[in-house]
Amino acid sequence: MRIYLKKLVQVFLAISVGCILVLNFYKRDEWVTQGADVYPWGVNYQRHDGKHKLDFTGPKVHHHVQREMGRPDNISVIDEHSIFYKAPRNKGLIYPDPDRIQDRILNQLEFIPVNVKERGEDEPMKTIVVYNGFSGWDIRPGQQTFLEQKCPVNRCFLTPDRQKGLDADAILFSHSPSRPVFKRPLSQIWILFMLESPYHTPGLSAFKDIFNWTATYRHDSTIVAPYEKFSPFNESIQTKSQTKNYATGKTKQVAWFVSNCGARNGRRQYANELAKYIGVDIYGGCGTLKCPRYQAGKCFDMLNKDYKFYLAFENSNCRDYITEKFFVNGLQHDVIPIVMGASPADYKRAAPVHSYIHVDDFESAKDLAEYLHKLDKNDDLYNEYFQWKGTGSFINTYFWCRVCALLHDDQRKTSWFKDVDNWWRGPDVCIGQETWRQFNKRTHGNKKES
Repeated sequence: MRIYLKKLVQVFLAISVGCILVLNFYKRDEWVTQGADVYPWGVNYQRHDGKHKLDFTGPKVHHHVQREMGRPDNISVIDEHSIFYKAPRNKGLIYPDPDRIQDRILNQLEFIPVNVKERGEDEPMKTIVVYNGFSGWDIRPGQQTFLEQKCPVNRCFLTPDRQKGLDADAILFSHSPSRPVFKRPLSQIWILFMLESPYHTPGLSAFKDIFNWTATYRHDSTIVAPYEKFSPFNESIQTKSQTKNYATGKTKQVAWFVSNCGARNGRRQYANELAKYIGVDIYGGCGTLKCPRYQAGKCFDMLNKDYKFYLAFENSNCRDYITEKFFVNGLQHDVIPIVMGASPADYKRAAPVHSYIHVDDFESAKDLAEYLHKLDKNDDLYNEYFQWKGTGSFINTYFWCRVCALLHDDQRKTSWFKDVDNWWRGPDVCIGQETWRQFNKRTHGNKKES
């Protein structure tokens, strides 16, 4: 009997471990590096000694300061770990405008409502209920998060207590919203937070017209919450001469670290097609090569030293969906990212100039391979893709600071989404296995997306 129980326990443990591994691979299909220092508000600070540690908790916003370059004119420093960028005052859009395509992040970071300036410490405290709890947020209850981050507007109070929902000024629902038992008061703001693509989030038809604000990576969200935000030090300086030859010593061509082989956009099939014409080394569950996740630092050191290109392929072709696969695994290493996911126009808005190659710029994988061979043979052309380095920084977007500032804006207009599900996953948001080239040709003729 004892032997039988022992075997039963062993089988149970084996099944449990297997389930955990499967869930891990499903949720995070990339090797991800992050800074070794994690601050209380969930910001990963990139260490300047080049060391990284592996993270499976999901993408976070990175905060990078290039101290060796001096301090740019458009940075206002509060302390060593708290930086706000001064937004150009002639571009002071705070809320989404369908006629003006911009993320408004820098403007929101600087925004202090008139009533807050007038009342100061007499401004009433705003209560924000985080309805799905604090898990994954790295925030603190009460006002502490806003004080620690030295928010320009800090009169806000965070709580996971749903019992306070009826009297709160705002309720934030994340990823899998569930309807509260009470009806939303007219003066209350309901915020929908989403980080994954529409293909990997639940339906929102039951919440059709109850959300006032959205907080996602989409540029038309009320609070734009991208995986990363690159901000140039000077808008007129987009390139900088480099002393380093990024091609030196590299003997291999294309690398890809990936474990999720069943993505909706056919990225694996594209990679296999590309491999017919140029060397593509696939590490992980979708390839024949191995570089264990627990040795992520060594994997990325190998990438920097040996490879010229990296496949920063997202798992979905959706508007504005650009994750750490591009910003961290690609741009923050000495390789040229080859991208698939968001549209070419989306990458153009989000990325440094001439820092990547989009698959949709080529008619076929064969045409892309021919161009990569050209860069592989010409160090001058190859190094042009690194001239953006030193022209800007990946900044902290201070999500909660911006939420607090907008909540205090007495002059904001009442707003809500008539059909939030249609906004999130409606026509033209995600395009399945189509390329954006095919999509634009089908919907707009041969007119190129701007």
